[in-house]
Amino acid sequence: MDEPESYIERIQRLATQNKELREQLDEMVKRFNNVESVSQHYQEALLKYSPEEVLSDKKSRKKAKRLKTVSILFVTMKGFEELYKHKDPAAMIDLLDDLVMALEDIAFEYNVVKLKSYGDNMIFAAGLQGENRTNPIDIVRVALDMRAASRRIVGPDGEQFWQLKIGIHTGPVVATLSDNQSTNYNFSGDSINIACRIGDACRGDSIFISVMTYELIKEFFKSDRLGQMPVKYKGNINMYSVEGFLPELQSASSELIPNHTYRVKYLTLKFMDIQEELLDYLEQNLPDHLYYHNVKHTIDVTTEVELIGWAEGVSEEDILLLKLAALFHDAGHTISYANHEYHSTVMAREKLSAYDFTQSQIDKVCSLIMATKMPPEPKDILECIMCDSDLDYLGRSDFIPVSNSLYKELKERDMVGSLQEWNNKQLSFITNHQYYTKTALQLREVNKQQQIERLELLIKESALKE
Repeated sequence: MDEPESYIERIQRLATQNKELREQLDEMVKRFNNVESVSQHYQEALLKYSPEEVLSDKKSRKKAKRLKTVSILFVTMKGFEELYKHKDPAAMIDLLDDLVMALEDIAFEYNVVKLKSYGDNMIFAAGLQGENRTNPIDIVRVALDMRAASRRIVGPDGEQFWQLKIGIHTGPVVATLSDNQSTNYNFSGDSINIACRIGDACRGDSIFISVMTYELIKEFFKSDRLGQMPVKYKGNINMYSVEGFLPELQSASSELIPNHTYRVKYLTLKFMDIQEELLDYLEQNLPDHLYYHNVKHTIDVTTEVELIGWAEGVSEEDILLLKLAALFHDAGHTISYANHEYHSTVMAREKLSAYDFTQSQIDKVCSLIMATKMPPEPKDILECIMCDSDLDYLGRSDFIPVSNSLYKELKERDMVGSLQEWNNKQLSFITNHQYYTKTALQLREVNKQQQIERLELLIKESALKE
């Protein structure tokens, strides 16, 4: 019988897997950048020569904004060709009006914008309010709900009368300031044209998506490859049909409702958007002379909670909450150096409530932030992971330079005395400090004892010089 895997072996295995995933991601990013470069070339040509964009002078060009990742949904109603056969066509037209209103309500629920409608066609877009990684997922959920709404509208014989043909594509869109008082922007670009082309090629009661959208939603929805469709300037692109959620992400109560596993995966994508936004905010708003409590420290702790969390065997949701807490735990320094943990919780509550996190998840994130307040007194495994990650430097080989950066930060705020006094305080602190998780004990405790010896030597050498 094989021996159980040790914590160190588990960490090494996780690190190897992480390296392999990073290499795969780098390759995908490289391929995407190549496609994006070609797309950018044709988009610039389109902007240069298209009369619709009215970009012939410099003043107009300044009004244009290029959104890199927008998901476009084109929907058309199928059923008019059978309407004349119906004994009560007026009643079916009334049902069509109800369906159109339902489609707009569904889009509104997901914060998806209707760009335009003409005839029996409507175009919606997700991702116009700001760049995010989840808008392709949102737009597919909109499509599934729209199709379900159309299936509920049946004729006297009980058969579905109005069928929807839905095409979806994800790509860049150009927004230009509008002269029309009813709208702030006009939107254009070949992404809209591709979505319309896919919708036209779609069968009735079906949802077709481009390969660009498929790559961004394939871990959430069941999709089948259909074939290729020629697109001007882009060659042939693959198309897929979407049937619904992946079985492991679908609620047992309804095929249109995702389960808890889905929510955690979805919010993990949201975390990447939050992280990007918050790190940019910290870069711009953290006070000067934060030599220790800077963006690097935030990134270090965010990385460490994930490493220790996986090694300790906590759930994927717990990893997400730990990373959120690590991301926000020193953000309060943008408000006040003193009591910054409290200010961090206020910022976290405000931000996370706008990102669909539950109240219990937000409360847990805030309790993890407060667990970093000195002296550490963790009450559960997650707080232990948080505390060990925040003070991880005590057992690292770079302890002395990191400690000196903290001393420099406190010295400029008149919170410490001489370096010798600081080293004595650090020696007392690190001697009485304890790591709480098995992982941190195995990874850092031995090295921490070495740092104690280094500190004692520094103090002794400094005393001899006096």
